[in-house]
Amino acid sequence: MKFVFSLLICFFVIGCTQQNRPNIQFYHWKSTVDFNETEVQLFKNLRSNKLYLRLFDVDTKNGIVEPIGAINKFDSQTLSADYIPVLFITNRTFKNTTPNEITILAEHVSILISRITSDTKIFNFEEIQIDCDWTATTKENYFLFLETLKKITNKNITCTLRLHQVKFKKTTGIPPVKKVYLMCYATSNPIQNDGENSILDLDLLKDYLQKINDYPISFDIALPIYSWAIVTNHLGKSKLINAVTQSDLSTVNFKKDNNNFTAIDDTFLRGFYVNKGFTIKVETISPELLNETKTFLKSKINQPYDIVYYHLDSIFTNRYSLKDLQ
Repeated sequence: MKFVFSLLICFFVIGCTQQNRPNIQFYHWKSTVDFNETEVQLFKNLRSNKLYLRLFDVDTKNGIVEPIGAINKFDSQTLSADYIPVLFITNRTFKNTTPNEITILAEHVSILISRITSDTKIFNFEEIQIDCDWTATTKENYFLFLETLKKITNKNITCTLRLHQVKFKKTTGIPPVKKVYLMCYATSNPIQNDGENSILDLDLLKDYLQKINDYPISFDIALPIYSWAIVTNHLGKSKLINAVTQSDLSTVNFKKDNNNFTAIDDTFLRGFYVNKGFTIKVETISPELLNETKTFLKSKINQPYDIVYYHLDSIFTNRYSLKDLQ
């Protein structure tokens, strides 16, 4: 009898642990959509069911607003997922715009979303996510865009939420949506190269989320699993090269100096030309940092939430065990 009772206790504890574990979802943020077997299997093993698929960007240059980097046509049946269309819009797109221009923008965005989802056979989606780093000076135009897009599409419009928009919500405002996605990354400017990890500084994250439970909209959590290199030339100017790891620099063309590398010959790095003498700093998210961040969020946040990893690419996901990502 004692043995059976102990089994029941174990079953109850395990059941509760699994029930309280966040659902794991993913972003996909490349123009070329081509899922390999590793990515498909990981998505299945994590029991993910949502893929937040970036369709295109919107930017304005010289007063002209245009879409950029639309995804290629692909077979959406390759991955068994509910696809949620996502588009990134630059903050400057909403500067000095009129209500009529906002309406036109929402109409054009709606048309392009419909065209791409039709071409890729993504049907029956109920949500469209907008990613924009809005500010106090653009909030009115941006919020009007969200409301207008909802009326035109008759979809559930959601949006991303950056850390400064949490801490300074009285200034930046609360978006007119029922759900936001809290971006727990890009904690600082990588080009400033101040010695901290600009992808995720956990101490800074903790500071900005001191009053996260006071935020008046429900939210899911977006976490980073990507990496990049900050390459600095002889003049001190820097640029980013995505998806670089320290293993990419473990060749005769680079010399390690503490946590940085120096090119000892002219070479290529992920297709980018790097001159001799350029310095390279690699920033990545270690499994330890990822798990420490998730532990903090679990202890801090008082509501249930999904975790959405940025993003589904085996270049990044292969660095983690299944347990790391759960």
